[in-house]
Amino acid sequence: MAKKVAVIGAGVSGLVSLKCCVDEGLEPTCFERTEDIGGLWRFKENVEDGRASIYQSVITNTSKEMSCFSDFPMPEDFPNFLHNSKLLEYFRIFARKFDLLKYIQFQTTVLSVKKHTDFSSSGQWEVVTESNSKKQSAVFDAVMVCSGHHILPHIPLESFPGIERFKGQYFHSRQYKHPEGLEGKHILVIGLGNSASDIATELSKKAAQVFISTRHGSWVMGRISEDGYPWDIVFHTRFRSMLRNVLPQTIRKWMMEQQMNQWFNHENYGLEPQNKYLMKEPVINDDLPSHILYGAIKVKPRVKELTETSAIFEDGTVEENIDVIVFATGYTFSFPFLEDSLVKVEVKMVSLYKYMFPPHLEKSTLACIGLIQPLGSIFPTAELQARWATRVFKGLCTLPSERTMMADIIKRNEKRIDLFGKNQSQILQTNYIDYLDGLALEIGAKPDVLSLLLKDPKLAVKLYFGPCNSYQYRLTGPGQWKGAKRAILTQKQWILKPLKTRALKASSDFPVSFLLKIVGLLAIVVALFFQLQWF
Repeated sequence: MAKKVAVIGAGVSGLVSLKCCVDEGLEPTCFERTEDIGGLWRFKENVEDGRASIYQSVITNTSKEMSCFSDFPMPEDFPNFLHNSKLLEYFRIFARKFDLLKYIQFQTTVLSVKKHTDFSSSGQWEVVTESNSKKQSAVFDAVMVCSGHHILPHIPLESFPGIERFKGQYFHSRQYKHPEGLEGKHILVIGLGNSASDIATELSKKAAQVFISTRHGSWVMGRISEDGYPWDIVFHTRFRSMLRNVLPQTIRKWMMEQQMNQWFNHENYGLEPQNKYLMKEPVINDDLPSHILYGAIKVKPRVKELTETSAIFEDGTVEENIDVIVFATGYTFSFPFLEDSLVKVEVKMVSLYKYMFPPHLEKSTLACIGLIQPLGSIFPTAELQARWATRVFKGLCTLPSERTMMADIIKRNEKRIDLFGKNQSQILQTNYIDYLDGLALEIGAKPDVLSLLLKDPKLAVKLYFGPCNSYQYRLTGPGQWKGAKRAILTQKQWILKPLKTRALKASSDFPVSFLLKIVGLLAIVVALFFQLQWF
């Protein structure tokens, strides 16, 4: 049974992995190369090598009730979508609550993770670290790789002929922090993901003109959905997930298009996806359509060529006097401390069983946590991954044969391509609820809605038709939390609590307005009747 576990990174995946190790009675040691926790979500003014970087204005795209850890709700006064500083505050509260800081060795870089000489029998790893210019080596029974995948920027300069002639400034979105210094500029943003949209809308408030260049287009959603609730509260329900799974593909994709175009017609704004029937991750941005509407942002096709001061696009149009180009072109995966054969991230697929375990190891004692892009919050996803991994390390859960795992990897990749496409940016994409349920099934934590329908119908209805939050995976199985049921049943008030900052008297005109609607409907019916009589 595994005892000593090395956790690499103290971001969100590392913190929740530490807690899961402690919950399972394991002995974790976390190596964090910087001086603090938070990983990607800890903003710093300067970009640091080997560390994820965000801009100052970053706000979460998933709501707090869908993003919190399964046995630790966010404070009720926290807003539904959090500024990065607020989310970091939650991580600090979480770390203090479960006394996790004592397991972390800060300013310690992992140099290498190699199989121990007797790995085939022991499954142990030799981990070499460096701190204060001193190297140390230690043996661990298992390793959890939690270093993230937003570190090494991908800048495909070879796809932009003439970039060497361009006299302006260009940089990757990783370098962007705030709009200061870019006032009055003509700026071209390459890409149409969440970062590209955020940066473009922020810059457009101070720039002379902002252009967004996109090859494929994208669906764009706001954070606000039906009746003002957060989008993921409405979108991620078991009922809706079931519909997406059982309906014929043509109907499902037609429904997707109708839903996405409810806010605005994407074709009119030049944003409609090239293959609009793919279920790619939509851009979450509340401002992009309005900024396009009043001309602060102009959407352009792929860049064909660059000159000293201009951009030529594939439709033949030219934009002159470009001062700055921001490449929001994503990241490449890099694990410099691992041997290349351990974690294979290839052009078309990730060769990890359920995005976690290398299938070819004699012993399943290494797991990647958070190396995934679910169509929902990464936080509950990483938590369930960590809960499963720690139980695999203890021998309480077992993995199938290498042959079975490889077959699953290939099948999962084929399904991913069918749903999300072949684009490299979608290589880690997966359905949200299906993936969570699959992980929960491995540890016996998936709720049985049918049996609950007989025992507790009110809860069963909430589970099936309400938002699929992380609390659902604490109702049963290992790590049950007594507060899970209450958290599920009271979720609505937790969503509304931070919104109700102005006391209002209960409305008394509802019966009158309802009566007026009835009268209006009757009037329409009567009018139609007399019109038919007239003809």
